Amino acid sequence: MSSASPEPWPGSRGSGESEAADQQVRRPPPAPIAVSEPADGPDTAQRIAAAMAPLKPALVLLFGMPAEGLPALGTALREAMGEGCRVVGCSSVGEIGPQGYCARTVTALGFPSASFRVGVCLLRDQALVPVSEWMATLRSFHADFRPGLRRSSFGVLLADALARQEDVLTATLDAAIPGLPIVGGSSAEGMRFEPTCQMVDGVAHPGAALFLLIETDLVATEVSFQHFSPTDRRAVVTAADRHSRVIQQLNDEPAAQEYARLAGIPVEALTPTEFARHPLLLKTGRRHHVRAIRAVTPEGGLQLLSGIEAGHILTIGQAMDMTRGFAETLDALPRPPLMVLGFDCVLRRLALERAGMDKEMSELFARYRVAGFNTYGEQYSGMHVNQTFVGMALMPPAPS
Repeated sequence: MSSASPEPWPGSRGSGESEAADQQVRRPPPAPIAVSEPADGPDTAQRIAAAMAPLKPALVLLFGMPAEGLPALGTALREAMGEGCRVVGCSSVGEIGPQGYCARTVTALGFPSASFRVGVCLLRDQALVPVSEWMATLRSFHADFRPGLRRSSFGVLLADALARQEDVLTATLDAAIPGLPIVGGSSAEGMRFEPTCQMVDGVAHPGAALFLLIETDLVATEVSFQHFSPTDRRAVVTAADRHSRVIQQLNDEPAAQEYARLAGIPVEALTPTEFARHPLLLKTGRRHHVRAIRAVTPEGGLQLLSGIEAGHILTIGQAMDMTRGFAETLDALPRPPLMVLGFDCVLRRLALERAGMDKEMSELFARYRVAGFNTYGEQYSGMHVNQTFVGMALMPPAPS
């Protein structure tokens, strides 16, 4: 790793720095912070509020609270922070806190009002896919927000994975607000893929996706990383249920049977961990994107976490180093980040745990100040992808 890598969370002034130096060098805009607390702690709300209060936050993001408890936590924090702070969140399958991967926590990210401005837009009725309504809502929302020309702007999308409409959502956002960098994640609760809670200011919004438009004095840069390369083993989707995201046949054979043959795995040994090790890749332009498998259906099909259609040509992927490439990606940033708002696929976490590398990855997350949650799909560059880390790196402006 390069010498420019930041100190781990929370970052503190070294003993050799003086007040005189502070007066000579212009201080950067206030930085965001992240904290993690036990989801079932008796004083979780009070501890998060105490950590956030000095920021006077414009936004607090909450990830990981069980669905039934998230609205109450949002209400408590909204009351503690005041009307000027938006509190937005969703339940998740796992979290990324100041020390890296964590579970059964609520991870809170605070964005100070001195350097951030935020707007929240509800995209309702995902199951009905009202694209025209979404387009009109987004255009009106963006026009009313009026991002400043001299500040960085980016979007965050929190989608319900069970609605299975992320491909349409990302395409709609890209068309309605062209040129805006947008990252995000699809949420469901736990490894059983149970219903999530999408919450704004203490109110749950079933069936809605949450879109945040954020403006900041910091420099915002998209980052993404996947640890797979294509092999020479390919298959054509010869039958698929587009609505259910199920591949029924590959190469005119039952999908699970043909996938197992190509991956070199017995059909009876197909598990989420094996799916994570041998993903399906779909080439779009010059890049391969993962189409992750969630389960084998009772009929022998493959249930995916993203869209699929008959005629798609898929390639079996092979894993590369899951940590070295990540460090190289973050080291390539122009300056060490103050925070990376991160969305990391749960299948990557499973693969890391199986390989005994989850602790190493957690150390990297802490070093590069990554905070966010584990997802069932990621949104990046107008696309819905899987088994990928995507994030928004927030860096101090270049020195004058």
